[in-house]
Amino acid sequence: MELHAIKRVYGAYSDVYDALFKRFFYPRIKHAINYMDIKPGDRILDVGVGTGLALSEYPKFCTVVGIDLSTAMLKKAKKKIRENSYKNINVLSMNAEMVGFEDDTFDKVFISHVVSVVPDPYTVMDEVKRVCKNNGQIVIVNHFKSRNKIVMAGEKFLNPICEKIGWSNDLCLNEFIRRSGLNVYEKYMLKKLDFWHILFATNNKSVSEGNDVAYGRFNTASTGAEHSL
Repeated sequence: MELHAIKRVYGAYSDVYDALFKRFFYPRIKHAINYMDIKPGDRILDVGVGTGLALSEYPKFCTVVGIDLSTAMLKKAKKKIRENSYKNINVLSMNAEMVGFEDDTFDKVFISHVVSVVPDPYTVMDEVKRVCKNNGQIVIVNHFKSRNKIVMAGEKFLNPICEKIGWSNDLCLNEFIRRSGLNVYEKYMLKKLDFWHILFATNNKSVSEGNDVAYGRFNTASTGAEHSL
């Protein structure tokens, strides 16, 4: 989606987003953050923080900056911050393709349901790797195109509709990992039949600079782990 369309669609969602999507998105968000190796003093960037569904899961001993393109969504997140006195959390209006932070600012980056929404997911990942410290942790929750031919056909049929309501469902997982230059050490779904993957990666900058050449060294094989809700 183009940036103006993202602002329009998610601005329209802002008042009903939690009611519509919390049931589907929150369990995976909660799981991913709880399994992040968050240490006291860590600085964490939450890309696509939206209405702040993830905010309650961050421990108080870390510092969190959430960014999102939609100011309407951020108003909901700011309300959660005020009501719950999250003094270690701040949210900012920012384009994920042009992150306004210096190199190596964050120890960890969390990206939930973003890479299939933005116009260029690989520009976003370049920015994420830039602002994340070397050997920092990058965690992604997102839908990727199914490898099941029947499901894939259904996704292809539905993709024009999905794009109109805010995301694309034709992003290939293995291609995304390869082109992003991500050093993924674990990837899985919470259920056998699920629409969302959780990826845990190390921001190995010396490897990711080689991107496609270095891809052969990445461990992108599924662990076979299945987690129940």
